[in-house]
Amino acid sequence: MAAKFTFYCTSDDRRRALPRKVLFGLGPNEAESNLVLKFIGWVLFYRDRLQVQTELPDDSIPFVPDLVELGYDLRPLLWVEGGESSPAKLQKIAVKCPDAQIWVVKSSPAEVDALRHTMKKEEFRRDRYGLIGLEPEMFAELAALIRERNQFHWFAGGFADEPGLEENQLQFELNGLWFDHSFTVARF
Repeated sequence: MAAKFTFYCTSDDRRRALPRKVLFGLGPNEAESNLVLKFIGWVLFYRDRLQVQTELPDDSIPFVPDLVELGYDLRPLLWVEGGESSPAKLQKIAVKCPDAQIWVVKSSPAEVDALRHTMKKEEFRRDRYGLIGLEPEMFAELAALIRERNQFHWFAGGFADEPGLEENQLQFELNGLWFDHSFTVARF
């Protein structure tokens, strides 16, 4: 299994003028399926200052985020986790990054429901987390399709509250295959 994956990107969406190339790495015990979740999170939350798996300049935050946008004061404004994140880690992120939007991308709505149940049981802070659940069939197909070098083209999509969208939607092509799917969004 490769430790680095390159995505060569193009976009039809002016709001997501993706860079030509982005590189994602996997940790030693990390599954390739987590890469799919990180990449979809990167596309959905893309902005110029969004960084992939970067060390934070604040020593009091002991985690490396999958995706982060830092403010001009170098404090996290957006923190996105893709895949497995322990409840303890998610709670600490909320405490140590009080101004950040925190999002978790999961492979299915069922995983989102399970995480929400855990958050309720462990009395997480309310109104701090956004949770995204992908369609399981799409997720499985994407996980099987990922290679060390990938061609990605974004057509349209995003969150239902964005202009011109009535539902949470993804329309893209990855390595020659077309995807047009919805996703769920929940808040906790």
